[in-house]
Amino acid sequence: MFKTIISVLLGLASLCVLAKPFDLIEATLESVHKEIIAGTLSCEDLVRQYIYRIQKFDQSSGLNSIILINPEALLRARELDLAYAKSGKLASLHCASMIVKDNYLTKGLQTSIGSKAMAGFIPDTDAWQVKKLKEAGAIVLAKSNMAEWAFSPRVTISSIAGETRNPYNLHHSPAGSSGGTAAAVASNFGLIGLGTDTGNSIRGPSSHNALVGIRSTMGLTSRSGIAPLYFRNDVGGPMARTVTDATRVLQVISGVDSNDPITQTALGKVNSDLLSLLNVNALKDVRVGVMRELSERESDPQIAKLFEAALKDLERLGASIVDVDPILNFSELSSNHWCRMFREDLNQFLKKYGSNAPMKNLNEIVREGTYSDYIAEDIKAMLAVEDPRSETRSCGDIYSDKRRVKFRDAIVSAMDSQSLAVIVYPSWLFPPGRIGHPEDYKGDNNQVIAPHTGLPAITLPMGYVGGLPAGLQFLGRLFSEPQILPLAYAYEQGTQHRKPPALFDRL
Repeated sequence: MFKTIISVLLGLASLCVLAKPFDLIEATLESVHKEIIAGTLSCEDLVRQYIYRIQKFDQSSGLNSIILINPEALLRARELDLAYAKSGKLASLHCASMIVKDNYLTKGLQTSIGSKAMAGFIPDTDAWQVKKLKEAGAIVLAKSNMAEWAFSPRVTISSIAGETRNPYNLHHSPAGSSGGTAAAVASNFGLIGLGTDTGNSIRGPSSHNALVGIRSTMGLTSRSGIAPLYFRNDVGGPMARTVTDATRVLQVISGVDSNDPITQTALGKVNSDLLSLLNVNALKDVRVGVMRELSERESDPQIAKLFEAALKDLERLGASIVDVDPILNFSELSSNHWCRMFREDLNQFLKKYGSNAPMKNLNEIVREGTYSDYIAEDIKAMLAVEDPRSETRSCGDIYSDKRRVKFRDAIVSAMDSQSLAVIVYPSWLFPPGRIGHPEDYKGDNNQVIAPHTGLPAITLPMGYVGGLPAGLQFLGRLFSEPQILPLAYAYEQGTQHRKPPALFDRL
C-alpha cells in the first residue's frame, strides 16, 4: 500500500514538468500506440494526463461522471512501460485507459453499483470482461457513476455520487444507466469505456453523448462479475469515440466463459480479427432497411430531419435504402417482454461474489434505506416480487423463451425476405432531456427490439440538435457483428459527425 501511495504522489507531482503533453482530445488507441512506438509518449505520461484532466474538470464543472480514480493506475502504467521496454511489443490494448461502469467487479477497487449501501465493497476478483481487458494490456483508470442499481434509462443519479450531467450541455441528461461512462469518454477523460445495457443503457447514453455504443449479440460476451439488473437481458460492452476503438474492445471481450453458460452459443462464431473487416467502402451495394414503426413514431422534427439526412448519407456512400415491409402484429410481438428478475438475480450475484459486501441481499438493502429517492418505489416493488414467472409470462433467455424467439424470427424473416443487411432507425426520437424535466425523457427506441430478441445493435453519431447529440442505430442478425461493424465504420468515416464537447476541448 505504501508503495502505491508513493507511486501515485510522485506521478501527480510530476504533472507540471511534462515538456510536451500528448493531446488527449479525441485520442485513439492507434494514436497512442503510434506515439509510444515513436518514443514520444509513455503509458505513465498518458495515464497521468488523464488523471489530471479528470481532477481539473469533472467535479469543478458539475459534470460528475467519475466515482473514483484507480489509485494504482499509474503503477500499472509503469509496469506496462517496463514490459514494452523489455519486449518491444505492444499488446492489443496496451495502455488503453478504461472508464469502467461501477457495476463491473474490479479486483481491489470499490464496486458500489452506484449505491451507498455497497460503499466499501472491494471485490477480490475481476469481472470476466475486465480480466480479459487487463490481459490485453488495458488499465482500469476510473470507475464511473451510474443510475443506482442501473434502474433508469433516462438519468444517471446515484446515492453514492449524485447526478451526472451531459457534457454538451450541463442542463441536460446524459441518459442512463451508463451515463457516467458516456459523459467521461465523451469528455476525453479516458480512451474507451465499459457500460452495460439491459434495455438502453449502453446505446442511450452513447447516443446522447456522440459516442459509438455496442450492444452485442446475447452470448457473444460474458456477464459474469457484472451486477445484474435483469440478467436475462443484461449485456456489457464498449462505449467509445470511434468504431475502431469500440471494435478493439469488443474483439477482446468476446468469447466463451464457463461462468456464463449463454456464451456457449458463441462457440465457432467469434471472429478472430474484426479490425481487418473495417472498410470505408463497406456500404456499397448493401441493402439497408428502414423500420418506419420506429422512425416515424412521435419524434422531434429536428431528429426526423437528421434521420432523413442520415439515409441520404447512406445512399451517397453506396447503400440502397429499403422500407421494411410492415411486420404483422409488431406491437403485440414487441410488448410485455419485461420480467422483474432483479431481486432473484441480485441475491444470486451477492451470494456468489459478495463475500466482502456490506449487504447480502435485497431485503437488507431495502431495510438499510440508503438509496436515491427516485428509485425508492421501484426497489421496494422489486422486493415484493416473489417469483416473476408467476406473472403469466415466460422469463427465459433469448434462445429458450418462445415469445422472444417468435419476436426475433419476425424481425429476421422481414430482413431475409427483402435481403437486408441491417435495419436502421434513430436511437432516440428526441434530444437529451433537460435535467429536472421528466416530461422531456421520451422517444427511446433502444428498448423495443434488441434487448428482447438478443439481436446486436450499434449506435453512432448522426448529428446534433441545438448542440446536443443524436444517434443512428444499426440492427442486425444474431452474431452478425462482422457484417454490422464495417457498415457502421463506413458511415462514420463518410460523415465524421463526432466532435468533442466544447466545454472540455482543451487541457
